[in-house]
Amino acid sequence: MKRERSTKVVATLGPASDTENKIRELFEAGADIFRLNLSHGDHEAVRQRHQKIRRIEEEVGRPIGILADLQGPKIRCGTFARGSEMLVRGQEFRFDSEDIPGDKSRVHVPVEAVFSAMTPGASILVNDGQIRLEVNEAGQDFARCRVIEGGRISDRKGINLPDVVLPLAALSDKDRDDLEFVCELGIDWLALSFVQRAGDIEEARQLANGRAAIMAKIEKPAALECFDSILDASDGIMVARGDLGVEMSVHEVPPVQKRLIRRCRAAAKPVIVATQMLESMITSPVPTRAEVSDVAQAVYEGADAIMLSAESAAGKHPTASVHMMHNVALSVERDPTFRQIMEASRTGIRETVTDAMTVAAREIAETTEVKAICCFTHSGTTGRLISRERPKRPLLILTPFPEIARRLCLLWGSHCVVTKPIDSFGEAVLDAATIARREEFGEKDDRVIILAGVPFNVPGSTNIIRIAELQSCEDGTA
Repeated sequence: MKRERSTKVVATLGPASDTENKIRELFEAGADIFRLNLSHGDHEAVRQRHQKIRRIEEEVGRPIGILADLQGPKIRCGTFARGSEMLVRGQEFRFDSEDIPGDKSRVHVPVEAVFSAMTPGASILVNDGQIRLEVNEAGQDFARCRVIEGGRISDRKGINLPDVVLPLAALSDKDRDDLEFVCELGIDWLALSFVQRAGDIEEARQLANGRAAIMAKIEKPAALECFDSILDASDGIMVARGDLGVEMSVHEVPPVQKRLIRRCRAAAKPVIVATQMLESMITSPVPTRAEVSDVAQAVYEGADAIMLSAESAAGKHPTASVHMMHNVALSVERDPTFRQIMEASRTGIRETVTDAMTVAAREIAETTEVKAICCFTHSGTTGRLISRERPKRPLLILTPFPEIARRLCLLWGSHCVVTKPIDSFGEAVLDAATIARREEFGEKDDRVIILAGVPFNVPGSTNIIRIAELQSCEDGTA
């Protein structure tokens, strides 16, 4: 099942997309990767969704990526004696460690470590930034504040502290349990929430122990200050605009998104743009024009993937949401301006032999009549490097490892196929030609570029480019 677009679609599963038939419907509508949100649902529900995806994968004969998203150290207030209270601009309000129901003057915060990070003048945001307070005084177990923007505060609303780096462990006990569970299940990507520094990724990588690639979610201003080190420590990035737009001025998010996408592409690491992309489709069968433009902008910027959250997990129109994402990406990629942007934004990095080989493959594809670039990879590095080039021609990634094929489903332009083990370049050429025809990338008189390495089965050895005619390869006369 060959996609006619290069930008990937990530769909979150939930109550609205829980049956095997619905998941298959989402895949057929355009979903390439499925996200399992570990903030909701117990392990058994996650296991069942995982099993359904893998059954569909076997049925369609194409690798499907699975992204497990850890909850992370989300801070929430405690409960209120009356369920909620109205905060008025100018009043004093106190957050403290006293575990009793709150009232109009105070509420409990169960994470005591946050108080030591608070300083006078720091902002505290509640309920996605709808309520804003400023710290006047802070101690080891309290923060006395003044309300800047009032509103209704209720039980267990989320708290954001945009001005401080929180002294919290990157993974909670729940996160560690969830991580081990999903890695044992066999997921492909592990997303870490509220990453603040490169060190936050180290524990997750050690616990995953190679069983999943690590994706850092950029949700806090602190992460932007050390983004290059976070990018270096991660296998991929998610621009999670929901909390990011709460913790910094919302008008700053679009240029941040653009910069992060460019830096991810330069590093040849996949990047997802996420949160509130088609928010109105949670209830409406059609999105707003502004939402369509927002999705289109992420595609124009060269993001590897665009993601649906509540739209596909809990909305009334999950399939229509996926189909809309598919259609927007397809329309943008057919626009001549899109190709101009991709070509103008290339880095031209040639630091290694593999860099130079992938750049050369893309240039050959632009100047000759070839139908596809066939790339053999063991570790996935060659696939990432050729995807970074955003070539005009389809990218057929061939690997003998199902887990690598599933991870690379996230790459821009990738069509991943699990091959049999290959021992020679001649065998690789024949295999590439057979798969290219079978997967409908070309007919017998067409040519493809084949990118591989000798000696075979050695990661990082890409050193051969060949232009091959499909028919002559299969006849054994090439």
